[in-house]
Amino acid sequence: MNLENKVVLVAGGSSGIGEQVCYEAAKKGAIVVTCARRIQLIGQVKEECKKLSKKEAYAFQMDITNPDSINRVVQRVKDEVGQVDILVNAAGFGLFEDFLSIDLEKARNMFEVNVLGMMVLTQKIASDMLTNESGHIINIASLGGKIATPKSTVYSATKFAVVGFSNALRLELKPFNIHVTTVNPGPVKTTFFEQSDPSGDYLKRVGQLSLDPTYLGRKIVKTMEHPKREINKPVIMEIAYRFYVLFPAIGDYLAGGLFNMK
Repeated sequence: MNLENKVVLVAGGSSGIGEQVCYEAAKKGAIVVTCARRIQLIGQVKEECKKLSKKEAYAFQMDITNPDSINRVVQRVKDEVGQVDILVNAAGFGLFEDFLSIDLEKARNMFEVNVLGMMVLTQKIASDMLTNESGHIINIASLGGKIATPKSTVYSATKFAVVGFSNALRLELKPFNIHVTTVNPGPVKTTFFEQSDPSGDYLKRVGQLSLDPTYLGRKIVKTMEHPKREINKPVIMEIAYRFYVLFPAIGDYLAGGLFNMK
């Protein structure tokens, strides 16, 4: 797919991976629509996208946990922008805490943001894609949705859900020429860890395993041009996942030891 003048909607586009996807798509000539709760930040992303693409860009405030907010934004996009060609579900957050001590209200909120809100938005956009029998949905999951580690019980549960949802959705939409890609990154150097690990120690410990969000943004946008089933980065953690499946005892050792840095 040539991204020139294609409409790319990014949920969670105010920072991190979503923000970088916006910029990389704009460089390819896409019409970028960025959505998030933080109106000032998405306004800044919009202006940068306009500079990069030399064409219009859009920013709509949206609360991914509120179906009414999602419905309003989807309708505005239809009225003001047009058909969404590519949807990127990048909204999400995580908390690294022992399950026995975590506030389950936080768990409920994590599922609302990472899973349920994503499903509501995807259903709305995919229904329109179905009419044209064309589109691409990219869901940002996590290697934590393939390899669970201590203190990631709830976060991993949400990302396991995203992986399962994406796998089934891909099969449902394939006959209609709608692609579904699941992105499974390991640790990424973003503001994500300001909430999940305020001490900042985790990113220091993972060192070279952590990914640059700009690099990941480029990989995701390349997949828009050449759709694929999954993106799994870094490679060493993808290899660990394969051990996790083929050799469960070794997988538990890696997940509970080598990759347990929280």
